[in-house]
Amino acid sequence: MTGHRFTDFIPDNSGSGRFEDLLKIFMQLITITSGDVSEALNWMNELDRQYSITGDEYGMGNFIDELKEKGFIKENEDGKTFDLTSKGELTIRRQSLEEIFGKLRKSVRGNHASPFSGQGDELTSDRREYYFGDTPDQIDMTDSIKNAQINHGLDDFKLTERDLEIEEKDFKALTSTVLMIDVSHSMILYGEDRITPAKKVAMALSELITTKYPKDTLDIIVFGNDAWPIQIKDLPYLQVGPYHTNTVAGLELANDILRRRKTNNKQIFMITDGKPTCLKIGIQYYKNSFGLDRKIVNKTLDQAARCRKTGITITTFMIARDPYLQQFVREFTKTNNGRAYYSSPTGLGDFLFEDYIRNRRKRVR
Repeated sequence: MTGHRFTDFIPDNSGSGRFEDLLKIFMQLITITSGDVSEALNWMNELDRQYSITGDEYGMGNFIDELKEKGFIKENEDGKTFDLTSKGELTIRRQSLEEIFGKLRKSVRGNHASPFSGQGDELTSDRREYYFGDTPDQIDMTDSIKNAQINHGLDDFKLTERDLEIEEKDFKALTSTVLMIDVSHSMILYGEDRITPAKKVAMALSELITTKYPKDTLDIIVFGNDAWPIQIKDLPYLQVGPYHTNTVAGLELANDILRRRKTNNKQIFMITDGKPTCLKIGIQYYKNSFGLDRKIVNKTLDQAARCRKTGITITTFMIARDPYLQQFVREFTKTNNGRAYYSSPTGLGDFLFEDYIRNRRKRVR
């Protein structure tokens, strides 16, 4: 009997895989550099100098030429700098989705399953008799005709309401989501980059929704001293600023956006690493970076209560583990009747994925 023969593995460094491997590194660096192509390429040159990430036959010059030829980057008029193309931006989102939600299977459907039966998209194994109000597409004609033959016989064949058999379908819930991202200065303080994983999660979530759940809506807002909406294509270029954390402004904007959505299921995902430290009163900013200012906290809790009254659940992803901050998040979560996760930057995507996909909501009547 012939067994297996093992030989030394010699990687192939001459094929197209060379470009694909370098492209993954490039896209990671583009996210970290907030879309600065030239800086990302400089970093890759330095990596190549130190760790020889290219080969003798395929160098960084070849890689840059291929990036241009395949439409990932475009050269500016000065002939020295580059910008990402729309294809490059899409590739970053897809790579983020693959990295964070790699186990997902693509689907042409776009709704969330709920534990309630009704008019929907997916058939179940459940059968029941016809009730007034059931739609024709729910009728299992094969079993219904079979019932008619059994009940009335072949000689006096007729199909009555009592013969009809209904195939149950899983009700599919449409969901409107607002993703809030903290862009205050603390997101890059203390030697830890928290904004990059936040951007990756946002890009992955946006790609997930547009491909797997296209009937859902996703709005993305960022908040520092103020809050403002951004588009999906802006995510790779997102940067932190010299801002405090005006959580109230972010929640007000998110609430206003969701109020205009016509779906019954509405939620806010808030990614932050710190406490609220800012309010805008009129045209003036009230700030306090030390401790939890009761004036700011009360306004923040008021917004949590407001969202609860309008049926909006807030899920807070806190990238910090300070006990006094966790106490504030617990109070905030209790006021909203929402959820909270205390995550490291590396585990952020897993938490958000689990909450978005597995969240089963009751059907609002």
